Parts: sequence; structure tokens; C-alpha cells
Amino acid sequence: MTAAVVSGSSPTDSIAPQRPIPAGNVEVLDLNGLPDIAFGDTEDELTRRGILRSDVDACGPTLAGHETVSPVFIDDRLVLVWAGDPMRTPEGVTVGTPITEVWSRYPSVSRLDAPTGTYRFDGLLARHGDRAYLFLHDGHQVRKVIAGYADWVRRLFAEGAGPC
Repeated sequence: MTAAVVSGSSPTDSIAPQRPIPAGNVEVLDLNGLPDIAFGDTEDELTRRGILRSDVDACGPTLAGHETVSPVFIDDRLVLVWAGDPMRTPEGVTVGTPITEVWSRYPSVSRLDAPTGTYRFDGLLARHGDRAYLFLHDGHQVRKVIAGYADWVRRLFAEGAGPC
């Protein structure tokens, strides 16, 4: 798992309070993926379609047209993405969203506590079927958004690995 997660690249988003984004620049990440990328797509398929790029200076492949999204592949399949601003969930949650808004937009969210003595963020897990969002937070606002297959999202949180 750690090697697979390490193969992703870290979004270069800044950890800053949410700022207004013009409506035309907002991109939606839902529990199926992105408009042109679905969880479960293979690396070969995304490469053939020109979406998966390995020619940029990053710690792993990147998604063309989605500079703030870092893909994570396990056994050649897209299982997770780390997403930065301007990516939003359909409910409008992104980096910088206050966690009180996460609770109101995802009423059945589960609290995940980072192990004591670590420098990891706590999490809020919003699961729907076999997919989930993981909102890593500092107690006040969302710092990282991860989406994908629920089992891999939980495993990523439990193991504490980052994309790089």
C-alpha cells in the first residue's frame, strides 16, 4: 500500500482559508471520479486517452488537465485521488472548508482520530456504498480531500501514508 500511495503526486495547493472561486473554474470530484476519469480505470487506458502523464516533474503520474489531483493506482487501477483547490465535492467541500460545514453537508460522516503522538491530521469519513471521501482536517478546516474506494481510503488513513 505504501509503495502504491507513494506513486501518486502531492497536490501543490496551499493550506489557506477557503477563497471565492469563479463558477467557471470549479471542478467537481464525485464518488465516481472526475468527468473524464473514473475510479477503476486502468493506467493503460488513461495513458492511451492522453489523460495520464508521466512526463512531468512529480513523484508519480499526473492527470492532464487536473493539476491539483494526484492519482493513486493499485494493481493498475485508479483507486484514490488526492484533490486540491479548485476541486470540490458535489456538496461544495474543498481544502479550506470549515469542518462544521463538512458535518452539515455530510450528516452521517464518521470521525477518525489520528494516532496520539503523530503529526497526522484527524479525518472525517463520508462513505456511500463502496466509495468514500476522506477529509483530513486540523480541527478547524479541511486540509486535504481524498476520494475513492472506501476500503482504500480507510487503509490510507490507518497506515498514514501520503502521496509522496
